[in-house]
Amino acid sequence: MYKWEEKDGHIIIYNLTNFDPFHTFHCGQCFRWNRLPNGHWLGVAYGLALDLEWDGKNMILYHTTPEQFLHIWHPYFDLGRDYGDLKAKLSQNDSVMAEAIRFGQGVRLLKQDFNEVAISFLISQNNGIPRIRKIIESLSAAFGRPIEHESGTCYAFPDPKRLSELTLEDLEVIRAGYRDKYIYRASRQLYSGEVNMDIVLGPDKESSRQEMLKLFGVGEKVADCILLFSGARTDIFPVDRWVKRVMAELYLGHEASYEELNDFAQKHFGGLAGFAQQYLFYYARENKIGM
Repeated sequence: MYKWEEKDGHIIIYNLTNFDPFHTFHCGQCFRWNRLPNGHWLGVAYGLALDLEWDGKNMILYHTTPEQFLHIWHPYFDLGRDYGDLKAKLSQNDSVMAEAIRFGQGVRLLKQDFNEVAISFLISQNNGIPRIRKIIESLSAAFGRPIEHESGTCYAFPDPKRLSELTLEDLEVIRAGYRDKYIYRASRQLYSGEVNMDIVLGPDKESSRQEMLKLFGVGEKVADCILLFSGARTDIFPVDRWVKRVMAELYLGHEASYEELNDFAQKHFGGLAGFAQQYLFYYARENKIGM
């Protein structure tokens, strides 16, 4: 188990295993982490900018208080979970998963802000990652709170109240196209409490998914992404083209429907389906499986 300490205004986490920032920040779950010229990573989450250094063994969180670490970054990086045990369970009698885990051994499932994830994955629909990132940055710069950082000014993702006050004309500046309507409607639904978080965080997966489908513009895939990447559920299995391809190529032998894939994932991976999805997604995309 890792140990941590505060030193000179920074938090140092020693001997952290099962982590690699490149794997974690490039496995499709987040859009606001960037590599700095000095090799550090700069990310924005929960209204904070974080300068993170990783030397392959230790993680340094610069200008971070113990309170911020314990209440924000510890859950955000899922540091309380035993990923060694998780990987062993997923790999047991599954050579495909074992290989996917070896390839993306540093993937961790982030616990991100629910409202930010909801809007971000509405933006992600039929969109490439560079453009998704650009739209989210534009939205934050135009309507979010500025955060001063030694690397420059960053911007927090706008809170639900601020988003709910925007008009369609206001949103034109972010150049999201037809997704403006999704942001406009869904942000009002989120702020008004139309989505019942007790149901979203409740024990029944299908009830959680149906509650997410209330949001304007949200279909099955986006609903599952929001649930998984906000940390609301880890037993959910979002299906995109890369997951479809790897499942067809290495598991099923044919291209299956969303329902068939989710049924297989539930039976095969159980409560760890979300972790399995991330390892498989990263493995399939980086190796262009099924192309």
